[in-house]
Amino acid sequence: MSQTKRPRKSRGLSSVHPAAAAIDIGATMHVAAVGPDRDKEPVRTFRTFTGGLERLADWFARCGIKTIAMESTGVYWIPVFEILEQRGFEVIVVNARDAKHVPGRKTDVSDAQWLQRLHEHGLLRASFRPQAEIAGLRAYLRQRE
Repeated sequence: MSQTKRPRKSRGLSSVHPAAAAIDIGATMHVAAVGPDRDKEPVRTFRTFTGGLERLADWFARCGIKTIAMESTGVYWIPVFEILEQRGFEVIVVNARDAKHVPGRKTDVSDAQWLQRLHEHGLLRASFRPQAEIAGLRAYLRQRE
């Protein structure tokens, strides 16, 4: 005798950042995601050259994005971060280890969508990033060494 499962009452998470986006950073291509209500094509890929990064920033502006979370394991996030920050977006870099341990995510597209949902609900923690003046000084001192 099998019992039919009754649907649980859905407890929706409140949206902390309703205008949130996410980027899965790669060496040759970045996969960006916005909420499904922001664009008819909520996941797009962009090349890593300056023209592609400018198109990415333009797309975020057209979608009304205010805050962006990026996941990167290397240094490929730096140019994207700087362009988006110059355009006035609030940008955070997320440690890949904090978001990777969820089963079922195998592609860059699903990674970007998952990051976007986590960021929208305020569930991601930003990695430490010093202010621009301090970051410049640190780079200069490391170069001298």
